[in-house]
Amino acid sequence: MGTPSQPSPVKLIAGLLSSAPDLLDDVRAALCECFGPVAPVSAPAEWSLSTYYAAEMGASLWRQFVAFEHPVAPGDLADIKCRTNVLERRWHVEARRRVNIDPGLLDLNKVVLASTKDAAHRIYLGDGIYAEATLRFEHGSFRPYPYTYPDYAAPETLAFFNAVRQAWRNHRSGRR
Repeated sequence: MGTPSQPSPVKLIAGLLSSAPDLLDDVRAALCECFGPVAPVSAPAEWSLSTYYAAEMGASLWRQFVAFEHPVAPGDLADIKCRTNVLERRWHVEARRRVNIDPGLLDLNKVVLASTKDAAHRIYLGDGIYAEATLRFEHGSFRPYPYTYPDYAAPETLAFFNAVRQAWRNHRSGRR
């Protein structure tokens, strides 16, 4: 029988999607107020991989990824997702979102995203929040699963998360 233990802290990350590229600055500032400084931050990029958000947010969307400097406990993911849902409502216009914030966790083995939607590959955490292992680290890089969202499987996204992982690995081993 195994002995339960507390997991090690992990990196908090978030995927941001917005109908206006300048709004990403405001979202990052609000996230910093809640979760501390962000570093690194990916460059904003036009996002056209799906029409899922078009009716609500418009056809022209921008994607950006952020990693937070302060580590978090993995068990806090559901609470973090609830807090980002509240933040999203700051920018609602006529009951329509202008921002989507997808928080997640990065450790040396995986990237896990939080979601409010159930699916066969998601695990319920509580408070209406599910967790999804989105990427796994193997053979020197993060790799997608068959169900991974295309933007999380994109080469530039994998490069971003690989760099975050390497910095986290260096931090954990005492190298800067």
